Amino acid sequence: MKYFKNTSWLFAEKILRMIVGLFVGVWVARYLGPDKFGLFSYAGSFVGLFTAIATLGLDGIVVRELVKHPQKENELLGTAFYLKLMGAVLTLVILYIAIHFTSNDHYTNVMIFIIASATIFQSFNVIDMYFQSKVMSKFVVYVNIISLFISSLVKITLILLNAPLIAFAWVVLFDSFVLACGFLYFYIKHSKLSMKNLTFKSETANSLLKESWPLIFVGFIVMINMRADQVMIKNILHSNLIIGYYSVAFRISELWYFIPTLLGSSIYPAIINARNTDYNLYRHRIFLSIKWMSVIVLPLAVGITFFSSYIIDVIYGEAYQKASLYLQ
Repeated sequence: MKYFKNTSWLFAEKILRMIVGLFVGVWVARYLGPDKFGLFSYAGSFVGLFTAIATLGLDGIVVRELVKHPQKENELLGTAFYLKLMGAVLTLVILYIAIHFTSNDHYTNVMIFIIASATIFQSFNVIDMYFQSKVMSKFVVYVNIISLFISSLVKITLILLNAPLIAFAWVVLFDSFVLACGFLYFYIKHSKLSMKNLTFKSETANSLLKESWPLIFVGFIVMINMRADQVMIKNILHSNLIIGYYSVAFRISELWYFIPTLLGSSIYPAIINARNTDYNLYRHRIFLSIKWMSVIVLPLAVGITFFSSYIIDVIYGEAYQKASLYLQ
């Protein structure tokens, strides 16, 4: 029941995020049109190629270590925070080098760096790891919901004010700042720890990075698999319009990615605890998680494939009708 309640909080937040995010995201896409929306999506995808460097593959490992060694919370959280901060700075440096190998214009590059700057504030996501390890995801949900509504209000205001495209790039940076402030507030209020007591230890950093480097590599490959297509369309076909069509199809298809991610992150502490105490229970919990992910996701995939044209027409309108082929 403990893990079920934790999952319920996360599930409710993701459903709300999906509904509100889809509504506002569709409004933004309709406002910008396929061409501008394609350019905005390209900038986000280009940044996405390098986000594995910013996260350093630490999330799951830090949660595991917090579960196993709660007495080292200050050390683990502090080390992870500074590692993520260094990863974010490294990401910006690599992006600066990478854009010189593209055909991007100055406007596009400015948007890329505005969006990429959000990785700095994402270092505070270590607080999310703390609440995950304590199976206290309701506080993470509070932060995400507050951030979602503030972000949605800002985007709607920009649409009503006829704001330029670059204003929406600034919203991405603003969102990460609001999220970081929210994490800090709930961490200070609902934990016995203090941010000033967080410490960085080189031995702990080496230990974490020694385990995380395969995850950095895997994360990089996953992001290439998910984002490289839009970057390739831009640099091969030089068409923001096609990226716009492709992007809306991709966004509908990835709406459902939260299901395995949600189940996995919520069940993860239970799997770790079982692995340390009962190997048969450990195997059983892994089997159950895979079973339910498959049962939930497969019907969604089949349904969306057959009704793609209708879905695109209802949600995004006639201007994006060509996106239905990509969604299929």
